[in-house]
Amino acid sequence: MTPEKKSVSYSAKDIYVLEGLEPVRKRPGMYIGSTGVDGLHHLIWEVVDNSLDEAINGYANKIEIKLLPNNRVSVKDNGRGIPVDIHPQTKKSALETVLCTLHAGGKFGGDSYKISGGLHGVGVSVVNALSKWLRVEVERDGFLWVQEYARGKPTTKVEKKNKTDQTGTTVIFEADTEIFSELKLDWKRILDHLREQAYLTPKTKITVSDEREEGQTPFVYGFYFEGGVVSYLKYLTEDHEQIHKSIYYVQKDVEAMSVEVSLCYIDDLQSMEVSFANNIKTGEGGMHLTGFRTALTRVLNDYAKANNYFKNTETFTGDDVREGLVSVVSVKLKVPQFEGQTKAKLGNPEARSNVDAVVSSSLKEFLEKNQIDARAIIEKVFLAAKARAAAKAAKDSVLRKGALEGASLPGRLADCSSRRPEESEIFIVEGPSAGGSAKEGRDRRTQAILPLRGKPLNVEKVRMEKMLINEEIRSLVVAMGTAIASEFNLDKLRYHKIIIMADADVDGMHIRTLLLTLFFRYFQPVIDAGHLYLSQPPLFKIQKGKTFKYAYSEEEKDKIVSEFAKLKLEAIEKKSPKKTVSEIIETGAEEETAEIKGVSVQRYKGLGEMNPSQLWETTMNPETRIIKRVTVEDAIEADKLFDILMGDEVLPRKKFIQSQASFVKDIDV
Repeated sequence: MTPEKKSVSYSAKDIYVLEGLEPVRKRPGMYIGSTGVDGLHHLIWEVVDNSLDEAINGYANKIEIKLLPNNRVSVKDNGRGIPVDIHPQTKKSALETVLCTLHAGGKFGGDSYKISGGLHGVGVSVVNALSKWLRVEVERDGFLWVQEYARGKPTTKVEKKNKTDQTGTTVIFEADTEIFSELKLDWKRILDHLREQAYLTPKTKITVSDEREEGQTPFVYGFYFEGGVVSYLKYLTEDHEQIHKSIYYVQKDVEAMSVEVSLCYIDDLQSMEVSFANNIKTGEGGMHLTGFRTALTRVLNDYAKANNYFKNTETFTGDDVREGLVSVVSVKLKVPQFEGQTKAKLGNPEARSNVDAVVSSSLKEFLEKNQIDARAIIEKVFLAAKARAAAKAAKDSVLRKGALEGASLPGRLADCSSRRPEESEIFIVEGPSAGGSAKEGRDRRTQAILPLRGKPLNVEKVRMEKMLINEEIRSLVVAMGTAIASEFNLDKLRYHKIIIMADADVDGMHIRTLLLTLFFRYFQPVIDAGHLYLSQPPLFKIQKGKTFKYAYSEEEKDKIVSEFAKLKLEAIEKKSPKKTVSEIIETGAEEETAEIKGVSVQRYKGLGEMNPSQLWETTMNPETRIIKRVTVEDAIEADKLFDILMGDEVLPRKKFIQSQASFVKDIDV
């Protein structure tokens, strides 16, 4: 059937050609991933990457990053400085060409850069396009050169300023509020990223200072490491017990590619594998990580066979050899092929074969030279293999065919009638009392309730076979419908909102932490897909007459009390002119003040204190409730934090609590 043709004009004039940096402003997500907080920080990384490229190639050893007032960021290095002479093609200064042209830079050919993270040549030009204001200062050829821009277009010419005997580049930019809804930079995220880069760029000093608050002494951090990836590995494992003495490390150049790998095994059930290409973290791995994993599995199997560790036809799987593994894989190559501008995955096929070859030969030699360490590693992997077999048996008993059908759902689950996951949600509720109120107050069509009996199992301390024996965990796995481990399938998730609903006290926080540990360790794709939430039940109900409001913090409660009592207090103030309204509020105890004001304040100690209608209107009604989506911005840091908080080691947890104690204002005990 021929589609109906409409009389809408479509000719050459309807074809739009975006010039200069217009494509970046039209589709910023294509270049920086998003226009949210991740994209905002990505602007900093793009500028810093250019400075790191100078350091990696031996032209710089100092990089200074400053967070300035008015949401401005400055990045300075002592590298060669961007060229300022006239470009033969554009007939403009090379500086303006680099800042205002996509795919213009010194990283596409020639010998300017042997290695570069800024592959696409779009980094600094993208930052320029998405900045309300940007200034570049270049020291080279005996002078300071300056040019300013606005939203990707030059507002001044390249100006020659004072003489200087220094070299380097300084980029100062202010992100554009037309692109980014919020210009809120995360100090910790910036510190963590720059610390990581300092580990990967040995003998380069990286300084970062927070100077956003004028008139206050800035926070200043400096990072400098000489040990490279071995130093980084020690940082990753500082709160863990290493099961063998020697750390494996290799660095070798193969076919114009630098391969650097370090690993060790720790007394833990989880693994931490971090990979980089030209100092860019490849969060989704890629060919270099695949080559490493292949070599590791093969070498450990070959060593175990050669030394008669195996009986019959036993072999280690990839999962076996990665239990308790901490590794850093870093490659540097001339032309990296990243998937997307955000560079989350490396696609170069030669990276796989080169890393495989380097690790295969050097790891075999390491095991032969360090036989005591080799024995400890093989015994660790053997334990993982045995646990895998036991876990498979336990898992099969739980996830046998038909176990996820409606008839097999846990008896405590009050399921919703809808079978459309996109509109269905499940509340994981603390305690039978709150569970009863939630079942009565819910929307039965779209909301399911799964009450917990006591606290869930701490999965950080047990293997999967023990975890799946636990009734609470098993009930949750079956209710979700995704299965677990190798059988996990996100497409079978029965609810697209999984909401943890616990009391706002210490026990409730503990339950939330235990459940978050479970999801992070075994259901991280659920988190990554944005399906996990935390409910925010109110702490107070404030009422005056028939009017009432709910408050979710002490500050909000005080504000509502003041609003409700304003007229009453003003009348009291007239009778007692020596006291102001604020003094009346501050002087009496909470109960006396509320009585004076004619306002009652009810403090909720738990969800079970609410009747079904209250629980619905405060915590479950999609129109009025507050829920927070759980995200994992930095999996490595999250992994370390869960190990500290939920693991067996007491000392790291004690140190963490002591270091964070000053940030805790009020706590309910």
